Amino acid sequence: MSLPQKLDRLLSRAEEIRDQLNTADGAQVGALSKELSDLEPLVEKVQEYRATERGRDEAEAMLGDPELRELAEPEYFALRDRLPVLEREIRLMLLPRDAADQGNAILEIRPAAGGDEAALFAAELFGAYQRYAATQGWRFDVLEYDEGELGGVKGATATVEGRGVFARLKFESGVHRVQRVPATESQGRIHTSTVTVAVMAEAEEVDVQINESDLRIDTYRASGAGGQHVNKTDSAVRITHIPTGTVVAMQEERSQHKNRAKAMKVLRARIYDAQRNRLDTARAADRKSQVGTGDRSERIRTYNFPQGRVTDHRIGLTLHKIDRVMQGEFDEIIGALVAEDEAARLAAEAE
Repeated sequence: MSLPQKLDRLLSRAEEIRDQLNTADGAQVGALSKELSDLEPLVEKVQEYRATERGRDEAEAMLGDPELRELAEPEYFALRDRLPVLEREIRLMLLPRDAADQGNAILEIRPAAGGDEAALFAAELFGAYQRYAATQGWRFDVLEYDEGELGGVKGATATVEGRGVFARLKFESGVHRVQRVPATESQGRIHTSTVTVAVMAEAEEVDVQINESDLRIDTYRASGAGGQHVNKTDSAVRITHIPTGTVVAMQEERSQHKNRAKAMKVLRARIYDAQRNRLDTARAADRKSQVGTGDRSERIRTYNFPQGRVTDHRIGLTLHKIDRVMQGEFDEIIGALVAEDEAARLAAEAE
């Protein structure tokens, strides 16, 4: 089906829904209203595209009149150049959408290779994402912060809430490598360490059904940083999902009830993430359209402090402003990854 035919069908469907809403009963109104709400941004873009087409044609007709040519020429070229931009925006809006893209995300960071230096960088990277969330107006709620020695972390988890969070952060999953001279290095040698980042769509109860009978819940006394209460009450919670073997432990809160709620949120996200990954693996077309392999073990980015550079290996992007990136300025990197993904998906759709 050609693009004009697709657009005609879309406009007809929107008009049909408006007519149906006039006679729909209560049960139908919700579903119809949601469908119309989803269509309206695309309908507005199509109307803009067609108005631009008409304006271009009218301006082109005026070019043949010597008296009007000087007036019409700038408008003609402006409208002509605007059309491909609008067409690309429409094609992107027509692509199949990931329902999770507009929702929240759960961010997990763990040190991998490199001991204390990896733990230090994991803490710094976690802080950088927290600052990035603040610049976007997102809510960043720390679920777990398992502090290690020297100011590093053994692991850190947060929910990031806001419109379109998962769409922006999902490409951050993978292995992040850091190259720098540790503060404890007396010979000035550069060390290489790695941390793993996992970004998962936050799952609602309707997305993942978890039966209480499938859970083993253990409580124990919390340990580590967190105040004197940690060793006095069984506030820490470990939940095991027996069918999948997924285990989540949480001890951040003083309240066992709060720790259990946080652990369930992470457990639900991990199970949902595993389900999504199985579907992605099964859909060859979707795999082709991803930036990188999507594998959590894939090395995706290097932070080289001596050279002041950050390199994303999936798209070959290098920025020589590591200090600003570590202050939370991820927009340029994430924007380039999103653009690359969009281009790949458009190319796959055209095949």
